[in-house]
Amino acid sequence: MRPPRHFPGPLLAGLAIVVLLASCATGPRVRTDADPAADFSKYVTYAFYEPLAMEQSGYTTYLSDRIKTSVRREMEARGYRFDPDDPDLRVNFQGIIRERTDVYSVPRSDTQYFYSYRARRYFAVPVWYDETRVNDYTEGTLTVDLVDAERNHLVWTGDAIGRVTQRTPQERVQAADAAIAAIFMQYPYTAGSAQPRQAQ
Repeated sequence: MRPPRHFPGPLLAGLAIVVLLASCATGPRVRTDADPAADFSKYVTYAFYEPLAMEQSGYTTYLSDRIKTSVRREMEARGYRFDPDDPDLRVNFQGIIRERTDVYSVPRSDTQYFYSYRARRYFAVPVWYDETRVNDYTEGTLTVDLVDAERNHLVWTGDAIGRVTQRTPQERVQAADAAIAAIFMQYPYTAGSAQPRQAQ
């Protein structure tokens, strides 16, 4: 496996976010983790982390702006109020690109012909074998972190993982929006409540 590549600023945004909806209809693979000791009932307001991991270059891109819009939609749908001055939670997000290699076997069959001198004719003999194939591809991960602003401590994180494909800017925006929605479908809390919602 090759080492991960980290891309700054707009290049990171342009490459990492195209992964968010892979060509398969089921969309990206999502995984989450939470701090079991965190008290989610005390979180009511939120803002964005400064600087965002995807904006380390010091400026925004159309994709990072769209992700912010998507995050605000998801947070506010769960009752959180945006407060840049005194937030309970800070939201961070970033993307990582890795080169991957899949090695797999495909069953194949063929026919070989043998000549029988006794019968004075050829006989067909089926042959089965495995053909090894190698597939190199690029995998991207979009990560959303929720950080306790007072302690600067991570309390919840979600990843959307999939293959990077070449897309138009409009498709990248749609993919980013869908990936954020997929990540937050696995976020179990609403503002001011420590009681998890039923997983969707």
